[in-house]
Amino acid sequence: MKLSYIDKGNEFDFGRTSDDYAKYRDIYPESMYRKLISFGVGKNGQNILDLGSGTAVLPVNLAHTGARFTASDISENQILYGKQLAARRGIKNIEFRVCCAEDTGFEDSSFDVVTAVQCFHYFNAEKAADEIRRILKPNGIFCKIFMDWLPFEDEVIGEMEALVLRYNPDWGGRGFEKFRYSYPGWADGRFNIETIHSYNVSLEFTKEAWIGRIKSCRGVGASLSEEKIAAFEGEYRELLSKYSEPLKLKHQIHIEIYRSNKKAD
Repeated sequence: MKLSYIDKGNEFDFGRTSDDYAKYRDIYPESMYRKLISFGVGKNGQNILDLGSGTAVLPVNLAHTGARFTASDISENQILYGKQLAARRGIKNIEFRVCCAEDTGFEDSSFDVVTAVQCFHYFNAEKAADEIRRILKPNGIFCKIFMDWLPFEDEVIGEMEALVLRYNPDWGGRGFEKFRYSYPGWADGRFNIETIHSYNVSLEFTKEAWIGRIKSCRGVGASLSEEKIAAFEGEYRELLSKYSEPLKLKHQIHIEIYRSNKKAD
């Protein structure tokens, strides 16, 4: 994938990271899933589409609610690993589809809820918003979620970003500050904002899990050569040796709930 506004147009492919992604990206805290349920995402009987699902982290962790999930992603390899992860956990209420967010191929008004976790910035926002509104039922919910690490508040994260930039100077996935919401243009005329919720969390990682999480990110595993990934990993292991486990790293979770303005015929 190449996007002119991300990493100066350099190519990246999360399919290359699928093994690490499946092992190390199931990192969202239980508190986030409880909040989603309280906001109406994950009700028993809901039909939910997770766009940009990767290895189906969100559907796997909400499958117990009784909702029916479809995990979709543009990467066939990510979907393959998602299927394997669900099978290992004995989860049977998730379907899988390889498709892009802007043209899913689903019928009109197919879903009660559409979710997009850590991925909406990769979509063509206007086209994806049209598609989401089309496949949502009248008054359906679109839930957009993002979790940022906080490099200006956490020494470990700040050092990690500096090292990634040495190997990948064009990487744009750094320097996050606390989120400030503004109503997005893609929602205008399509959705009404219903809930905005941000909160800070301290996530615990072993060093192995944190290295795996960073290797699965766009700036490392999705874009660097195998030789550079190995060199980065060796240097980062040495850098982390001065810290004790578990690493307690500062993140912010941001949840936006939009309600479709589409009316029933």
